[in-house]
Amino acid sequence: MQFITSVIYVDNVEETLDFYYQAFGFITFSLSDNAEYGELSTGNVKIAFANHPYAQAHFKQGYIRAHPKQPALGFELRFNCTNLSESYDKAVLAGAEPLCPPNQKGSQTYAYVRAIEGTLICLYQN
Repeated sequence: MQFITSVIYVDNVEETLDFYYQAFGFITFSLSDNAEYGELSTGNVKIAFANHPYAQAHFKQGYIRAHPKQPALGFELRFNCTNLSESYDKAVLAGAEPLCPPNQKGSQTYAYVRAIEGTLICLYQN
């Protein structure tokens, strides 16, 4: 078995893909004709977004929607970057909510933002 994709359910797939491009530089890998599903080019493991009707058509169970005005869901996406301060500023300028500015704890340097759809993002620098 191999982990290949994480799918986040969102209100607007195209808007979310554009945000991830503006904030983090990830380009769109694929987008369905009706824009209900799209993937970012993020390496071996893709980050994908699907709209809520798409999700509901695939399974009938309910789920908790990520939303920037609600408490964050219990997971984060972590992106390694070469210039943490620059990456943080770029994400905030693109519309991310600033949560924790760049700081260092031991040998780790990191920052947290929240994406427009409500996902927690950790920006990490080795």
